[in-house]
Amino acid sequence: MIRLTINGRTVEVSDGATFLDAAREAGVYIPTLCFHPRLPSHAVCRMCLVQVAGQAHPQPACITKASEGDVVTTDAEELRQFRAMDAQWLLARHPNDCMHCEVNGACRLQNLVSENQWEDRWEKLARGTERHPEHRLTDHTSPSIWRDLSKCVECGLCVEACGASGQGQYVIGFAERGTGRLPVTVFDQPLANTQCISCGQCTSACPVGALVETPHWHDVLHTLDGRRRVTAVQVAPATRIAIGEEFGMAPGTVSTGKMIHALRRLGFDYIFDSNFGADLTIMEEATELLGRLAAPSRHRLPLFTSCCPGWVNWVEINRPDLLPHLSTAKSPQQMHGALTKRSAFARTLGPGFSSGCEEPYVVSVMPCTAKKDEAVRPGMAGDLDHAVTTRELARMIKARGIAFHALPDDGAFDQPLGASTGAAQIFAASGGVMEAMVRTAAHFAGVEESLPLEWQPLRGVTQGVKTAQIPGLGKVAICNGIATAQRLLETETWRDEFIAIEVMACVGGCLGGGGEPKSMDPQVLEKRMQAVYSIDKQAPRRRSYENPDVQALYAEELEAPNSVQAHALLHTSYAARNSSRLLLMRFLDCVDRRDGSSAARLCHPDVVWQTASRHGDLHGALQIQAFIDTQLPPRRYGPAFLRHTMASAADPEDLTVITPAGERCAFHVEAELAPADGIPAMLIKRLVRIPGHTSIA
Repeated sequence: MIRLTINGRTVEVSDGATFLDAAREAGVYIPTLCFHPRLPSHAVCRMCLVQVAGQAHPQPACITKASEGDVVTTDAEELRQFRAMDAQWLLARHPNDCMHCEVNGACRLQNLVSENQWEDRWEKLARGTERHPEHRLTDHTSPSIWRDLSKCVECGLCVEACGASGQGQYVIGFAERGTGRLPVTVFDQPLANTQCISCGQCTSACPVGALVETPHWHDVLHTLDGRRRVTAVQVAPATRIAIGEEFGMAPGTVSTGKMIHALRRLGFDYIFDSNFGADLTIMEEATELLGRLAAPSRHRLPLFTSCCPGWVNWVEINRPDLLPHLSTAKSPQQMHGALTKRSAFARTLGPGFSSGCEEPYVVSVMPCTAKKDEAVRPGMAGDLDHAVTTRELARMIKARGIAFHALPDDGAFDQPLGASTGAAQIFAASGGVMEAMVRTAAHFAGVEESLPLEWQPLRGVTQGVKTAQIPGLGKVAICNGIATAQRLLETETWRDEFIAIEVMACVGGCLGGGGEPKSMDPQVLEKRMQAVYSIDKQAPRRRSYENPDVQALYAEELEAPNSVQAHALLHTSYAARNSSRLLLMRFLDCVDRRDGSSAARLCHPDVVWQTASRHGDLHGALQIQAFIDTQLPPRRYGPAFLRHTMASAADPEDLTVITPAGERCAFHVEAELAPADGIPAMLIKRLVRIPGHTSIA
C-alpha cells in the first residue's frame, strides 16, 4: 500500500494507483473529460491536472502513478484558471446547441461548464479544415448511431472503444493534426457504408454528444401523447437492471416495478416482457441444436447463437461463410414484435385488427443500439415501430417529469406476452443465452436430471472464451465480446471442438450494451450481472420450457418448436453485405410492406424489372415505386400480413424465394455502383423474376 496526501487528506491506495484513484478514495473530486474506467487513459483533455510537491509542472491525475509520501493539491487557483481556459478553448470549437442535443443534461462538458459558470471567451472556430472537406462533420446514415463531430472534444475514447482496447473493429480513427484533428471513419465513408456492427460502444464512451444512438424517443413520445393508436412496449432484461442508474440509484438495483409504472404513466396500453420472447428463442434454438446434432451431415455445426444483432452484423460483413452456422431463430426482440403484431394477441384488440386493417404501435426498450438496426432488417422490418435504448427511456421519463424514485415497486407485466422464466432473465449476461439453452436442450434430450441447473464456468464479465462440457450433448463455448470471437475464429479448431457457441458483441453481454446508462463505476458490469443472476435464482420457474404461456402458444398457434408455423413467425434469413441476395431481400421486404419509395431507392434510375406477369416489364425506379404504391393490393396487417421468404436461410448464392402465396420462384439480380442520396451504393440495375406462377404478390 502507498500513503499520500491529497488536499491535506491522508489516503492509502494500492501500488499502481493513479492520483485520480487516490483522489476518489479520499472523496476529492477532480474533473475529467477523456477518462473512462474501462479504457486506456491518454490525458488528452488536461482537465485533471494537479500540483505535486516537488514537481515543476502540474501532472495529469488520470495517468500519473502515486508514490509514497506524495503531497497533491487539486484545487489551487492556478489549476482553476487553467481548467477555465481549457474549457473555454473547447467551447470555442463547440456549438451552443445544448437545448437540441441528445445528451442535454448528461454531457460531461456541459456539466463542467454549468457547475463552474464558465463563459465563452473566444470567437467560435469552425471544426474541420478547408483542406479536408471530405471529413464530414454530420452523419445520420446509420440506423443505429448518429455522428456530429462539431461537438467532438477529441478525447479519443471512441477510437479506443472501437479499436484495440475495445471491440477490435477499427471503424473510427484519428485523421489530421492540430486544430484539424477529428475521429473519422475509414476513407471518410458514411457510417452505414463501413464495417460498423452498430454495437454502440463508441456512443457509450463519448463524454459529449458527438456520438449518440439514433434517437427515436421523440417519435415514441409524440405517438403516446396523441393517444390515437393502441400501443405496446416490450422491455429487455438488462434494462430493468440498469434504468435506475439514470436516476441516481446504485448499479445492480432491480427496478422492474418502478419501470413498469413509469411506462404506464408515459401512456403505453400494454407493457410486455421481452423475456417471453427469450423463452421462445430458447425453445426454437434448443430444438434447432438437437436437430443439427441428429443430422450433422445436413446441418452445419457448431451452431452459433443469433440473438445479438452486432454479432450477426459482424458475420454478414466479415465472414459470410459462417452464415450457415447461425441459428435461424430470431432474437427475443423480433420474436416478441412479430407475436405482438401478427399473432392471436392482435386479433383480441378489435375488429379492425382481426380483419387486417389495423395494427398496434409496438416499441421495444433495449440495452443495445444494434437493436435499432435489427428492427429494420429485411424480413423483420415493421414488426417493431421503434427500438429505443435504456438511455432513451430515461430521457422520456425525465421529459414527462415522472419521479422515478417515488414510483412504487409493485408494477407487473401484462399477459399473455409478459410471463417468463429465470432462464430468460439471464439472457442479459454474457453466457446467459448458452446456459439457458443448455437447460432446455438437456430436457429435450432426456439428460436433464443428471445435469446441474447453473453452469458457473460460463458466467462472469472477464473477457475470453469460456467453455463447458455438457454430458450427453457435447462441449459448448461462449465469447465475451466481439474481439474475443474474432480471436477464436482465427484458427479452425472451433469447428470440431464445440457443438454450440454463444457470441455477445459487447463485453458483459447486454448488461454492457451500447445503449445502457453511461457509468464511471469500474465494477458496474459485475454489479449488474449479480442482479441478473439473483432474479434467476429467485424465479419460481428457471427453464424456458416451463413457461406456461409459451406452452399455450405452441398448443394453440405454433404446434411445436421449429414447426412450419413457428418458422413463419420466429425464424429469419441472412445474406452477405453488399450482395445480390441482400439487395433482393431488401427489395422484396419493401414490396411486402408496400413501401414504394424505399424500394425505388434500392434501384438504379434506369432499372428494369421483368415481372414475368401480366404487369409486364417495369422501366425506371419511379415506375416501380408507382407500381408498388398504387397497383398492388393494399397491404394487410396483423395475422393477415404475409411476407416473401428466402427458400434457403443462409445460402449466399440462392435467390430462390417463397412468395406469400406459398409459390416458389427464382430471381436474377444485376447490380451497379451508383449514387444513392449522394452516397455511392450498390443499386439494382436489372431484376428478373423466374416464376413457377405469375402471381408476384
